[in-house]
Amino acid sequence: MTNDETRLWQAGDVECVMVSCCAGAELQVRKNASVILRELYPMKSDLYERSRALEAEFRARGTT
Repeated sequence: MTNDETRLWQAGDVECVMVSCCAGAELQVRKNASVILRELYPMKSDLYERSRALEAEFRARGTT
C-alpha cells in the first residue's frame, strides 16, 4: 500500500482499499496484490457503504 491508501478490510488473500485522489476516492478490491475491482466515488460515504456490501458478499461466498 502507498501512503494515500487506507485498508478498509481484509479477508484472507482479498483486501479492499480506499485510494484518495483529488476527484474523490477510488475503491479497489485486490486478490494476491492484483486489482480485481476498481470503482470511483465522488463521496467517501458512498465508498464506505459499497465497501461494507462487498465485504459481506466476499465473506458469504467464502472468497477468502
